[in-house]
This record gives sequence, structure tokens and C-alpha cells, in this order.
Amino acid sequence: MRILKGETSIRFMAKRKIAMSLSVLFVIIAISSLAVNKLNFGIDFTGGTLIEVGFSKSPDLNNVRDILSDNQLGESTVQNFGSTKDVLIRIAPKEGINSAELSSKVLEALSSIDNNVNMRRVEFVGPQVGDELTEDGGLAVLFSLIAILFYVWLRFEWRFSLGAIIALVHDVLITLGIFSILQIDFDLPVLAAILAVIGYSLNDTIVVFDRIRENFRKLRKGDSEQIIDISLNHTLARTLMTSITTLLVLLALFLLGGEIIHGFALALIIGVLVGTYSSVYVASSTLLALGISRVDLALPRKDKTDYVDDEP
Repeated sequence: MRILKGETSIRFMAKRKIAMSLSVLFVIIAISSLAVNKLNFGIDFTGGTLIEVGFSKSPDLNNVRDILSDNQLGESTVQNFGSTKDVLIRIAPKEGINSAELSSKVLEALSSIDNNVNMRRVEFVGPQVGDELTEDGGLAVLFSLIAILFYVWLRFEWRFSLGAIIALVHDVLITLGIFSILQIDFDLPVLAAILAVIGYSLNDTIVVFDRIRENFRKLRKGDSEQIIDISLNHTLARTLMTSITTLLVLLALFLLGGEIIHGFALALIIGVLVGTYSSVYVASSTLLALGISRVDLALPRKDKTDYVDDEP
């Protein structure tokens, strides 16, 4: 299982301190942004009314905001949706008025800009539903991480379990941090993307862990750092091929899939990039930091008095 002539021989672990320092820095920035800026929750979580309108010509968004404010239609956000003629308006819940009445007032107010403005769609989410979705979404992420912790613990060894969880938390925090810094809408599709990122990153990490365990048992020479480097080089081609092909699909979705799935595609793009990096550096570096050795992964003898090295 040694690296043969022509194979890659990158010393990944030689740069682990620099990589881990950058990871800690990025996580701190992400947590700080989440604490200060918070996530820009979409209407799925906050509740309110979403209205999509179409204009005959491109309107000035600042003018649209001013008109909505002058008509006392409540707190709102305005942005283009798909084209410069299509506008998406999100209005916070307003007591004493339902979504049908609110959409009629919005259309009436915007007719002062364009007599040909038309209503495309209206969606309403109650604040109670939004609170339930926020709680359920957080629990979904938490329970998935707990389940992964026990799965990896049973399949490998406790050091691997902690390494996988640290890598997954790293991936989720950085992805959420970017959404917080850029104030991109965080809605249900983005939450689904976060859960998909957890699955993708775990799959990549398990492949790396399988090879690390195998090489610890088969290679007689080399310390822990060298064996992990060999294992990472063995899985490098598979990791890159999987990541690149996945990114090609996601880029197509992001560029051609329309505005409605931009957040979903962007979250997955960030997650795939960060997840690939964390499988190599965060998860593997954690194993070294926790003192993984050949003895920890050796197969026990039947009499359980010693271990065996299963190299033929």
C-alpha cells in the first residue's frame, strides 16, 4: 500500500498547523457574524407575505421601497427576481390585514410607477409556522450530527468519531457564516442544502478514514503522520473527481436554474468546497492531534492478549 512511482506524494500533514489555524480563524469569523449579523431568515422562518410582481419596464428598486413605505405597508424587502422587470417583495406580518388585502394594496401602490404592473404570485406564512420551522430545522441538524457521532464511533474508533464531527461542524459553521456575512436569504431549500452538505462531507470523510485504517494495519514502516499522508494521496484522485463532477452540476444549477434555487445551489457549492478541504485537513489533522497510532487500529487476536498486523 505504499505510494508507487507516478502516484502523488503530497505531504498534506506538514501543512496541517497552517490549515488548522486558517480553519479556526474562519470559524471564529463565522460565529462572530452569526452572533452580530445573524442569518437573514427568509419568509419560511420569519412569517409574512411574499409577493412577486412584474413591471412592463425595469423599475427603480429604491423608488419601489419608498412607495411601500409611504403607503405604510410595513417592513419590507425588495429585490429583483430573475430579470430587472420582475420584483420580489417580502413584507413582515401586519396585524389586522390578510395576505389578499395586503397584495391588493401593494399592487395599487405600485400602479403609480407602472399602470401595467401585474401580480405574479402571493404566498403567506404565519409567524407560528415560521417559529416551528426554525426549531425543527435546528433540531434536524443537531440530531443528524448526534447520529453521525455514534455511527462513526461504532464503525471505527472514538478518535475517528470526534474527527468526523469536528469536520462537519466546521463545514456547517463556515457555510452558515458566509450566508450571514453576505446576508443571503436563509430559507427551507438552503436548510435542505445544509443537511445535504453534512451527508456529502461525511461520505468523503468516511472514504478517507477507511483508507487510513487500512494503511495503519498494513504498513509496517512509517509514523502516524506518514501513514495518513499516504492514505490521503491514495484517495486524492477519487476525492477530486467526486468534488469536481459535483461542482459542475451545482454550477449549472446556480447559473441556469433560476433565482428561486440560487440559495440552495450556493449553499451546496460552498459546502462541497469546504467539505473537501475538511476531509483532508480538519478530520485527518484531528486524528493526529488526538494521538492515533497503529496500536489503536490493530486487529485483536482471538485470545485478546495481543494484536495482529494483517499485512500478508
